[in-house]
Amino acid sequence: MNYILDPWPWYVSGPLIAIVMASLLYFGKTFGMSSNLRTLCTIAGAGKAANFFKFNWKEQSWNLTVVIGAVLGGFIATHYLSNDSGTDLNPTTITELEAMGFQNPGTTLVPEEMYNFEAISSPEGVLLLVIGGLLVGFGTRYAGGCTSGHAITGLSSLQAPSLIAVIGFFIGGLIMANILLPLIF
Repeated sequence: MNYILDPWPWYVSGPLIAIVMASLLYFGKTFGMSSNLRTLCTIAGAGKAANFFKFNWKEQSWNLTVVIGAVLGGFIATHYLSNDSGTDLNPTTITELEAMGFQNPGTTLVPEEMYNFEAISSPEGVLLLVIGGLLVGFGTRYAGGCTSGHAITGLSSLQAPSLIAVIGFFIGGLIMANILLPLIF
């Protein structure tokens, strides 16, 4: 077993997340990806079009390290720490995915049918990306944050609105996976 290339077990990654969250709480900071999008839009000049983007982005510039870390971490994990293993799926899930037209589900981490250039450049793929992006953008604003912000920061600081938002995220994910995804494919 190659421990460097295998996913980190919960007893390693969980405490690391807890240490990061405790440090952020100690320094009075919050974590979330959607706040970074707001900061990037403000830097790009979106404050001229909407008051929502009129704020002192320099106070949030520290949080941009999250974006840089996610991009660099994803690159390093994909190119240097990946063992090219697939995903261990339940046989029922494999049967359902094959019925939707997926070839060899579970042999790769993400299905080629959804994550290749042809899929995202087709009219259906573009429409799915645009509608999905608008729904995610609206949802993060309506919920006052994204899944990572509510599920990690909000729950770790015992915020009831974050618990409600996370329950909503899971319900939305279940609806997407079990009702909408089969309709799309």
